[in-house]
Amino acid sequence: MTKKLTAAIVGPGNIGTDLLKKLQRTSKNIEPIYMIGVDPNSDGLARAEALGIKASAGGVDWLLEQEVLPDIVFEATSASAHQANAQRYRDAGIHAIDLTPAAIGPYCCPAVNLEDLAAVDNVNMITCGGQATTPIVAAVSRIVPVEYAEIVASISSRSAGPGTRANVDEFTETTARALEVVGGAQKGKAIIILNPVEPPMKMRNTVYCSLPAEAARPGDLQDQIRASIQNMVETVQEYVEGYRLTAEPQFDEASDAWNGWGRLTVLIEVTGAGDYLPDYAGNLDIITSAAVATADRYADLLRSDKDVVTSTSSNA
Repeated sequence: MTKKLTAAIVGPGNIGTDLLKKLQRTSKNIEPIYMIGVDPNSDGLARAEALGIKASAGGVDWLLEQEVLPDIVFEATSASAHQANAQRYRDAGIHAIDLTPAAIGPYCCPAVNLEDLAAVDNVNMITCGGQATTPIVAAVSRIVPVEYAEIVASISSRSAGPGTRANVDEFTETTARALEVVGGAQKGKAIIILNPVEPPMKMRNTVYCSLPAEAARPGDLQDQIRASIQNMVETVQEYVEGYRLTAEPQFDEASDAWNGWGRLTVLIEVTGAGDYLPDYAGNLDIITSAAVATADRYADLLRSDKDVVTSTSSNA
């Protein structure tokens, strides 16, 4: 049996607790061994201990003092915390998968650019909204130029923990930049809405993309865009089962109001798997599932590199 890589989760809040359950339920390559926080009364730390995980409220200082360090750390705290911790992980030889909008490492969206990041020791999972919408923008931009992309991510306020609430500015900045760097838009904009509606709503995302005038009219380009979007949705569904379009992509022909560009609107809903919070918390699923997919693929690549080194050494 292939040995799994070990992992620590730093941040026992909504995201970290959901991530722990997902790793234990779905990951083939990663074994979580530590859960780290700073509040000894944390529900997440208590749940981790009940699941057999070594948990501590001693923070990153405690983690780095352990005799056995993890191969990977999942940062599920805040942007400011990861900015303080990233170099410490690197110095300790620990690879970081960052679930905050700190964006110290390159943006990673498994459906779009995971294979390009095999050698990177710190990757950024953008944001929940970024994971839900960047693939759609990328699907469009690989067919036609996207001068402008705007997304609106609406999540239940019940699913937004303190870290998410503290990072709203970073959320919008990081997501907008990912629409450009990973999605391929010339200009990106992101908006997040924390909706207090009861009963809680599922995560919903709206993606707007500018289109060349000819692509907004019925024809071959429009068919190619639809097919590209459908293909991308199926790719995301490989690691986020609750990801789906709620309507067919909507095309609006060019007008003077849009400076001669056409417009595409794509509507997405994400239903959570209920690993921690109920199924309305698709915003947790989209980013934690992306993090698990990234870690599993990274483990495969790391093992391949070790096999190459071993083979080369044996032949020397």
